[in-house]
Amino acid sequence: MVMTETLSPPLPARERPWAQTVRTSRTIWDIAHAIGGGPFHVINPASFAENLEQMIGALAAEGVAGTVYYGKKANKAAAWLRECARPGAGVDVASVPELVHALGNGVRGEAIGVTGSAKPDGLIWLALRHRCLIAVDAADELERVLDLASELGEKAEILLRVRPPAAPDSRFGFAPEALKAAVRRCAEPGAPVVLQGFSFHLDGYDPVPRAELAVQLIALCLDARALGHPAAKISIGGGIAVSYVEAEDWARFESGREDGWFHAGKNPARTYPYHQSPTGAAMVTAILRHQVGGRSLADRLRETEVELLLEPGRALVDGAGFSVFPVLGCKPSDEHLITTVAGLSMSLSEQWKGSEFLPDPILIRRTDGVAEPVRTAVGGSSCMEYDVLTWRTIQLPARPMPGDLLLYPNTAGYQMDKNESGFHQLPLPPKVVLDGDRWHVDTDYPIQEIR
Repeated sequence: MVMTETLSPPLPARERPWAQTVRTSRTIWDIAHAIGGGPFHVINPASFAENLEQMIGALAAEGVAGTVYYGKKANKAAAWLRECARPGAGVDVASVPELVHALGNGVRGEAIGVTGSAKPDGLIWLALRHRCLIAVDAADELERVLDLASELGEKAEILLRVRPPAAPDSRFGFAPEALKAAVRRCAEPGAPVVLQGFSFHLDGYDPVPRAELAVQLIALCLDARALGHPAAKISIGGGIAVSYVEAEDWARFESGREDGWFHAGKNPARTYPYHQSPTGAAMVTAILRHQVGGRSLADRLRETEVELLLEPGRALVDGAGFSVFPVLGCKPSDEHLITTVAGLSMSLSEQWKGSEFLPDPILIRRTDGVAEPVRTAVGGSSCMEYDVLTWRTIQLPARPMPGDLLLYPNTAGYQMDKNESGFHQLPLPPKVVLDGDRWHVDTDYPIQEIR
């Protein structure tokens, strides 16, 4: 295989020890054999639990009361939900099936936040019945919440979602005047509502704007208290950063990135920032310690007795799963190969957002033999030209052969199931849950004996 200077540098993924152990042991082959030749995902709830405990611990270390809600849309597995049935944790949902799924896995309604815009009446009704915390997005939604709460004889526990000042064209949240009107509406005599506070969501992964907007929400809480509302909670949403690769590898890649590194020149215009700092619980700490007007956000939260709510998704499943695609065949294409795997790029969903999941996949060979490095792109097994898992020509230690496995590390956060479909009537890849030295296929509701 001829190497040219247009070939990209490697982007090895950060891996947790559990993942390295599984992929280098007989376990990976036992799972592949049991699945029967198709792609599959492996998930590790213990890593999720570790991430969750670290974020809860970051709040406690700064003396701040709060709750970490798992943003369920990041990954559909049931296994994560059982980890959220603990003090200081909850689940963020945006549909009836998500809410039912959380309830069915032991998460109490009081620990469930319901977000999303223009919620259907069925979701609001179920949320009211279970006393979930509802983030209200607009005036008409507020009226529907009030009407349904009156019919049920319930008090709606709500946050009002604020439209960020830096995003005046956002379709989400209340604009300033509408927000004031909503606060007054909630204070009307007989209104079946408890205004618990305010929320926002921001794009990007910078701790500073989150801390600064959180301070503004604390001020909103104080104003709302003057009208008789408890207003003692603020949610800063998700967007807690994750790093998939090391800093030097990402810097080298980004500094030289060019179309020639990608099959057919398919260099995505925008990708996730695969190295960032701070990340995870350290980013939560950075938000809490950011100084606004000479005082940290943590100081202001303690002084005003306001709780901080977080809704991380990707950051909680960081390092907690990988995806495996059996190799079907390999063919030459100019100076590199094209490897075809069982499964679809929809199970590695960055492709379907016009982007690419950039960390290097790992070849797991069925048999030992001559190992001469090769460069290859990776395609899915559909009839569509755009069904490509990896447009970038990555280097593997040997030519992939039928029966080998190609493993994509750290895919639990949005990659492995966000856009999966049954195209070509192919079954969705199952999720295999690691439980110590045992494993089982993830099911919607727990069937194991409670230990």
